[in-house]
Amino acid sequence: MTVVRALARPLLSAIFVVQGANSVRNPEPLVSKAQPVTDRLVPMLKKAAPAQVADRLPETTVNLIRLNGAAQVIGGLALATGKGRRLGATLLAASLVPTTLAGHAFWQEDEKAAKAQQRIQFLKNLGLMGGLLLAAVDTEGKPGVAWRASHGAKAAKRETKRGAKAAKRETRQLARDAKAAARLAKAELHLG
Repeated sequence: MTVVRALARPLLSAIFVVQGANSVRNPEPLVSKAQPVTDRLVPMLKKAAPAQVADRLPETTVNLIRLNGAAQVIGGLALATGKGRRLGATLLAASLVPTTLAGHAFWQEDEKAAKAQQRIQFLKNLGLMGGLLLAAVDTEGKPGVAWRASHGAKAAKRETKRGAKAAKRETRQLARDAKAAARLAKAELHLG
């Protein structure tokens, strides 16, 4: 791991670990802002999720805030420690969507200064999401699964072609050898 990665991951994840822990411990101050988002999100998730998952989704805003906070703590620690860093970054990016929509809905603000402040926070969260998406696809210079799969398929195709060419060569050689053996046998019959 490079020094930049060793510094960047904990720096990027720190806000999520701290705010996620605060959300788990004390979700009540966030309920009023989160309620409109959770009222729309829960029915959509219940429709989209398999029945086993949909039945277990919390319905109260307080529990959803806690769940989102727990996801942020877990994702933040995974990213910071490097253990499951890509999955952690993906989890953080996903948890940032409802957090941003609920916490920084600048389009709902009437006062000009409040609207400007919420827009800044909204854009800051978009910037964080961009960093998280980069972290989610960072393979540390090693080939990713998609690259390995495509190159593995190409290598298999190449080897198949080589094998087919070798089989054709061997078949032609065997045919030539058989013809030569037949000619030799015919010549021996005429001589014998």
